[in-house]
Amino acid sequence: QVHIVESGGGLVHPGGSLRLSCAASGFTNDTWRMNWYRQPPGQERALIADITSGGRTNYDASVKGRFTASRDNVEKTTYLQMNDLKPEDTAVYYCNVDYVWEGMWRDSWGQGTQVTVSS
Repeated sequence: QVHIVESGGGLVHPGGSLRLSCAASGFTNDTWRMNWYRQPPGQERALIADITSGGRTNYDASVKGRFTASRDNVEKTTYLQMNDLKPEDTAVYYCNVDYVWEGMWRDSWGQGTQVTVSS
């Protein structure tokens, strides 16, 4: 069974930083992609960044230049370094992992972690 555990959320002042972690376990294939989504209050969940096991990254325009995704392939863990946080970054952040299982791509979600940016 695949488990996704997120951590690192919290309350931060505008301009501050946080680092989120997403640790995946339960699959052995070394090819995967981890996707970071966020869901602000009253809005839909949206993709903001992703990183592959090969290190390729993509960012939504709203976070590009402020957020950086990195990975630890051995631990199947990714990190989302969030700098210069703004009140509009307030949201529940979710990690979603695409992985290969029995020859097919599947995905699994973390439980989400709250990020609140407020003075």
